[in-house]
Amino acid sequence: MLVVYYSSPSEFTHRFVQKLQHPSLRLPLVTKDPTPLVDEPFVLITPTFGAGINRGSVPKQVIKFLNVKDNRDRIVGVIGAGNTNFGEDYCRAAHIVAGKCGVPVLYRFELLGMPEDADNVNKGLDQLCLASA
Repeated sequence: MLVVYYSSPSEFTHRFVQKLQHPSLRLPLVTKDPTPLVDEPFVLITPTFGAGINRGSVPKQVIKFLNVKDNRDRIVGVIGAGNTNFGEDYCRAAHIVAGKCGVPVLYRFELLGMPEDADNVNKGLDQLCLASA
């Protein structure tokens, strides 16, 4: 299963995705860069920015990517990266995207994730691959 993800310059999400055993596509750091087009089903991994409902929780690069109908039509689920210091806003971006796209939040992990987080995500992605075969 393809993993599409955004990672800020902190590289937390990027380092997590490198632990996965599935192909991945990183969204550009700068919104002026061309938006990639995806031609297969994918799971999106997104961090949460800000702290609050109206504080720009979803990265602009993710919004731009999902504003392309063909991309939005191929999303099958969302995985959230976050910081539990955000309290009830932990992984808010994943919940916002899932709600707008009508797909489930498949998993949530904090910051870089723990080894068991990568194991759990790999198993879940494997199951998605089997289900779509």
